[in-house]
Amino acid sequence: MTGDLIRLSARQMVAGLAAGEVSPHDALDAVRARIEVVDRLVNALPTRCFDRARRHADRLMELPPTERGVLAGLPVPIKDLTPVAGVRTTWGSRLRESFVADQSDVIVETVEAHGGVVYAKSNTPEFGAGGNTFNDVFGPTRNPHDLRLTPGGSSGGAAAALATGMAWLAHGSDLAGSLRTPASFCGVTSLRPSPGRIASGPAVMPFQVHSQQGPMARDIADLALFADAMVGESPRAGLGKPPPQQSFRSAAASPRPPERVAFSVDLGVTETAPEVADVCTRAMAALERAGITVVADHPDLSDAEVAFDVPRALLFAALLGAEFPRARGVLKPEVVWNVERGLAVDGDAVRASIAAQGRVFELATGFMSDYDLLICPAATVLPFPVEERYVGYTDGLPVSEYYRWLTIAAAVSVTTLPVITIPCGRSDTGLPVGIQLVGRPHGELELFSLASHIENVLDIVPAIVDPVPPS
Repeated sequence: MTGDLIRLSARQMVAGLAAGEVSPHDALDAVRARIEVVDRLVNALPTRCFDRARRHADRLMELPPTERGVLAGLPVPIKDLTPVAGVRTTWGSRLRESFVADQSDVIVETVEAHGGVVYAKSNTPEFGAGGNTFNDVFGPTRNPHDLRLTPGGSSGGAAAALATGMAWLAHGSDLAGSLRTPASFCGVTSLRPSPGRIASGPAVMPFQVHSQQGPMARDIADLALFADAMVGESPRAGLGKPPPQQSFRSAAASPRPPERVAFSVDLGVTETAPEVADVCTRAMAALERAGITVVADHPDLSDAEVAFDVPRALLFAALLGAEFPRARGVLKPEVVWNVERGLAVDGDAVRASIAAQGRVFELATGFMSDYDLLICPAATVLPFPVEERYVGYTDGLPVSEYYRWLTIAAAVSVTTLPVITIPCGRSDTGLPVGIQLVGRPHGELELFSLASHIENVLDIVPAIVDPVPPS
């Protein structure tokens, strides 16, 4: 029975849980059995908390099935950058490898209040730095489509768990593509919401807008389900919005074709590998055949780099600056560079960055008044060898440039527009390729409806991957 359950969608599982046909304990048994078979190959969920999960399931079982919340007792993993009360949270760093939180993050409290049962922490690079999920505490996570390759990062453990059926839904977060890159590399979906849509905290910089937490799933309908379980306000969160009057599930269940979309293979700020560009271009041709007008266009994002780099550096400095003198020897070079960069930022750089953020926001939101969506690749390269710390590492690219290959995602982060990432096809070598569907300001509901239609046009059918060890 447990082997059959992992093949169901999240919404099928929730329907069974709400009807009393499946118990939360049945669901936990299913993911635990799958983890025992698969995770030795991919290393996506290194920290598990099944005893805690079963206690939570017991509490839910005392309620009628229909009163157990949006998720009704469905197990979910939480990324290892986000504290869960009573569970080891390492941030992928030896600096925090023994830390156990007394209180959960707001997002965890919200998910659990909506019937989610936390059973594991998903692997992440150290403090989320870099688009490749590896760290000195747990080692690398591998791409289930090809175990020699990276699943992306920093929500790489979450994406790999989803793709292999070790999770029906997974929590992640995104600064420079940390939801979008692994979604693309692993062939799953994600939502990077607009600031405040999904509350989290407490945080060292509670009012920053660049880093956002959000859901991951195998298709749009499941993604909408998890998004509904994440929305909510909290006095502990710096930014927060009330839940929308309409559910994301109802929006996803009402597909609507976009009339006019803008498409750019590079957003004018980066270079995209030909094999990625080809897959995305073929997807746009499919949209055009379906009657959608696709225009080659993008907003002016020339200020995105300066608008992004300074807040990113300041975030790392605020997080680690006080303990940096004693911690420097423990941290990986990429994190060390980030902290040093943040500690060295001067007033002129801060003023320039703030002004650039304002210009990008104004230009991007104005641009979206002419289009239903802006579409671009979610990642500009295919999944690369897991040993390659970042794109260009073996070619000698300096640490100071380690995240430039993520520019197509970082530039969109600066706009603060909501983004859903979906698979759009496969390369000639069979690797997944994803696209960013960038919506209008604060337009998550519309975005779900449009994304659902595009998913149908592209005939995206989620399937669980059974990873094969290299021969």
